This record gives sequence, structure tokens and C-alpha cells, in this order.
Amino acid sequence: MFAALILPCALHGQGILADGNSYPKGGTEFHADRAHRRVQIGILARFAAGGRLFAFGNGGSATDAAQLATLFLNPGGDARPLPAFGLANDTSVVTALCNDIGVEVVFARQLAAFGGRNDIAVGLSTSGNSGNLLRAFDEASRRGMLTIGLAGYDGGKMAELDSIDYLFVVPSSSVHRIQEAQTTTYQVLWELTQEEVSHVPRHTR
Repeated sequence: MFAALILPCALHGQGILADGNSYPKGGTEFHADRAHRRVQIGILARFAAGGRLFAFGNGGSATDAAQLATLFLNPGGDARPLPAFGLANDTSVVTALCNDIGVEVVFARQLAAFGGRNDIAVGLSTSGNSGNLLRAFDEASRRGMLTIGLAGYDGGKMAELDSIDYLFVVPSSSVHRIQEAQTTTYQVLWELTQEEVSHVPRHTR
């Protein structure tokens, strides 16, 4: 896992991220701008291979995941749309899985049905401990997907997973600050992707 700490106070400056502290739970520490560039390369490679992005989270993080997917799918203006989906968006699927099986599989089952080795899985959690995200990352990793996590506090259980390729951690106990920093993080990832998207071939399915 490649890990980067994100300081929420950076939001009040230019909104770009930096850190000089040790990452507490293992992995490799990177300055956040370097981590963003590494993730950008991975995202572009997957889209170039015909991949899609699947974003997921619970509660407010589900809303953020939907916004992330919308950024890629419907960016507006002259920006290039890219295939992206929010896994909490389809209430019929979500409620069926929760009722018939259990909330812990609500994202993993969808990734098992739709995910492939060229796809991207992005999971957002303020605590880093959401069980259905942990199951989803394990499923995505088994399928060879690029996995990206955004978490708060000390990263929680997400920081212990081998199935997350890149993890961005906001070291704060304030849910508001965590969500603000996570929003900036995925906005930066989208902007970096758009910078180079002209090199990504268009695919039809």
C-alpha cells in the first residue's frame, strides 16, 4: 500500500496537500502531491484499457462517492466524460442486498457482478472502519481492480488492508474536516486525470 497523510488545514490555503509526519500503521509514506501523481498514472492506465470507476461509501460518504462519480461521468463544459458509477445510487439494488443478504455485502456484491481487472474502485469512509468497504476492497483486489481509499482519523482498519493500493488519510477526529479534505482529494484526482485524458483512447462497449 502507498499511503499519504493529508492535513485538513491545507484546505484553507491553496487546497493542495502536504505532510511531513510519519504514517502510523505501516505502508510507505509519500507527500500527498506525489501520491496524487502516482494515483493519476494508475487511473489513466485503467481508463486507457477501457476500465470504469466505481465509487462507494456510507451516509455522507455515499453522497461524496456519488459526486465523485458524477465528476468523471458528467464533468460539464468541454471536459471529457469518463465511465464512472456510484454504487449507493441505485436504491433498489442497495435495499435488496441489505434486506436479502446484509449491509456488509452491499458494495462487494456489486463489484463482483460488474468489476473487472481494468476497473477502479474508490471507497470513502470518515472512520476507515466500515465493514462493507473492507469487504468491497477485498473483492475489488481479487478481481485485479485498482483500489483507492480515503479515510480519516488514523486510517482505521482500512490502513491495515493489503487490498488497498493507495490510501489517503486525513489525520483528524473532526468528521467535517475529514469530509472537506476528502472532497479536495478527489477533486484533485479528477483534475489531474483531466489534464492527461486526451491521451486516453475512447472505448465502446
